[in-house]
Amino acid sequence: MNKLKSIAVFCGSSTGNNSVYTEKAKELGIYLGHNKYNLVYGGGNIGLMGAIATAAINAGSHVTGVLPHFLRKREVGHLANGELILVDSMHERKQKMEQLSDGFIAMPGGLGTLDELAEILTWAQLGLHQKPIGVYNVNGYFDTLLTLFDQMVAEGYMKPEYRQMVLEDTTPEGLLTRMSNYSPPPVPKWLKPDQL
Repeated sequence: MNKLKSIAVFCGSSTGNNSVYTEKAKELGIYLGHNKYNLVYGGGNIGLMGAIATAAINAGSHVTGVLPHFLRKREVGHLANGELILVDSMHERKQKMEQLSDGFIAMPGGLGTLDELAEILTWAQLGLHQKPIGVYNVNGYFDTLLTLFDQMVAEGYMKPEYRQMVLEDTTPEGLLTRMSNYSPPPVPKWLKPDQL
């Protein structure tokens, strides 16, 4: 059983067209705070990012935002009772979020969120980390992506054990329970232990 302390959440810098996404971002932030998880996120104070960070801070979570310098003016950094780390690039942002986190949750978002989820899954597939990765499937948002992953398996482009790395639930409690009980797939034989 994994001991998760810090959870990185990938989510949109906008709220989307349905208020349920903001409500569920707040719900996740409150759950993290009330259950003593630290939150690591993209650093903005707008959209779902701002909603989850504010809710987590208000619920007692230690919150760390990671924001590239060039986005600081567009996604004004969230400074209220949280820590803001400024980095030089989007890639460095993902690296820093991975280093600071024991697990990852994707919420609804756009291409940036999809990029973050795909890269953290790829790193896990390559054995670069063995941390749990969850999809908070609010309002069926990720249904088509999960179907695509199933198609990748069916067509031979993804091994079934890598498909099983994608944990999914519709509640914070259910998702964090699944993440806490996660067992990673074996590290690929061609990777040396010192590469982990």
